[in-house]
Amino acid sequence: MTDKTGRIPRSNGTDALLLPKDGDFGETEAQQPENAAASAKGPDPRSGSGHGLGSRKTALFFVIAGAVLWGVGGTVSQKLMHHYAADSAWLVTIRLLVAGPLLLLLQFALKGRRQILGIWRDRGTAPMLLIYGLAGMLAVQYTFLTSIRYGNAAVATLLQYLAPVAVLLYFLLRTRRAPSRLELGTAGLALAGCFMLLTNGSPSSLSVPAAAVVWGLLSAVAAAFYTLAAVPLLRKYDSLVVVGWAMTVGGLALSFVRPPWNSPWPPLDAAGYGYLAFVLVFGTTLAFWFYIESLRGLPPQETILLGSLEPLAAVLTTVVWLHEPFGLWQWAGTFCIIAVVLLMSLGGNRRQRGSGRH
Repeated sequence: MTDKTGRIPRSNGTDALLLPKDGDFGETEAQQPENAAASAKGPDPRSGSGHGLGSRKTALFFVIAGAVLWGVGGTVSQKLMHHYAADSAWLVTIRLLVAGPLLLLLQFALKGRRQILGIWRDRGTAPMLLIYGLAGMLAVQYTFLTSIRYGNAAVATLLQYLAPVAVLLYFLLRTRRAPSRLELGTAGLALAGCFMLLTNGSPSSLSVPAAAVVWGLLSAVAAAFYTLAAVPLLRKYDSLVVVGWAMTVGGLALSFVRPPWNSPWPPLDAAGYGYLAFVLVFGTTLAFWFYIESLRGLPPQETILLGSLEPLAAVLTTVVWLHEPFGLWQWAGTFCIIAVVLLMSLGGNRRQRGSGRH
């Protein structure tokens, strides 16, 4: 079960933001989470299996492996879509329908079926889980992979990393307060990083097609909703249950629109099937599971820092393996966007320590 603070560490977001103490976002007292943001990979990993890690070194290995696998998974997805002409909707459906049940099987092996079935028997959470699976999980996966389809994994990952800014704007509007100097500074840094990433320093042209930018920004908005909507569910159920069912619901829903069994199967050779297996097993299921396990042996500040390896892994593999052009200004924009997440997250942690909140 999650703790009562609604923490979502994997979101790679901002501790400076306010989240409510329960499912009612408009009427309850707010508390600061440790990371309310985005990348869109999964809610509070500390609500997982309940098994501790044997050593800090093991935890470090898991958090680094999880972040790198997520980043590389996006690049391998690009390979499938660009080289093998895999459709993004087809890939999202397969990814969700495989990873979701695998995570539920992990939950069953570790803690039994009580929560797996109980979440649907709870009249208060079942509708929220449906909304979360459709407007959260499915939306963030589809927009992210479609951005990769039109552009590349590096830009799509970094644009999704802007989700903390979207969460910040939501809370500023909700609380009707002026932004602090830190928030203004980080928002400006995010805009500067986005400009450099998308133009490579030249305002007259974009470094990727406009469709990739639109889908990438939609992915950031979807990741922000994905993070916020998870909070009431995670206060009652383990993250493996919430994310596993959200993936399954999203995959089943998309199957009615674009049935994978009726869609043209991409012309995969042996290497192509290997890439697909990597995305499904390593780039999704194991990446999430590794991150769950890592947070049992590391403080949130370290996971934030090491989680930033995800966009770096996506950029490096896109440039080195797929030979995508990536200019000096784009590298500068990359580090600006990563700095935004670190500043917002670590700045919030310092304020929590200063106010005596734990």
